[in-house]
Amino acid sequence: MDAALTIGKLAKAAGVNIETIRYYQRRGLLDEPPKPSGGHRRYAPDQAKRVRFIRRAQALGFTLDEVGTLLTLDSVCGCAETRTLAARKRDLIERKMADLTAMHQVLGELVHQCDVGDTARPCPIIDVLERD
Repeated sequence: MDAALTIGKLAKAAGVNIETIRYYQRRGLLDEPPKPSGGHRRYAPDQAKRVRFIRRAQALGFTLDEVGTLLTLDSVCGCAETRTLAARKRDLIERKMADLTAMHQVLGELVHQCDVGDTARPCPIIDVLERD
């Protein structure tokens, strides 16, 4: 059991802080090992890999609930279901990107109106935001 890690060493190996480990445990994404009397909990080294998996999935936009689903699908070799989940996430990201592009364009136009506008008139940005 020499390779077992304390929570601090697990956090360091996974590149997160201790509270992240505890949070993942509360969410049911990471098992909490039993605490021996008078000792510290010890985590298997492969738990660092699991924490890194969770972080990478989050970086791709998966919620922690979705990460839990991915972890479950991994344990049952659910590649088709995983692909479906990833495709849905990709489609959602595409919709968000389109929304952000539209927002960027509108804000660009409003900033331009401010740059060339008449200072005696109301601010075009405030004017647009106040409209019913």
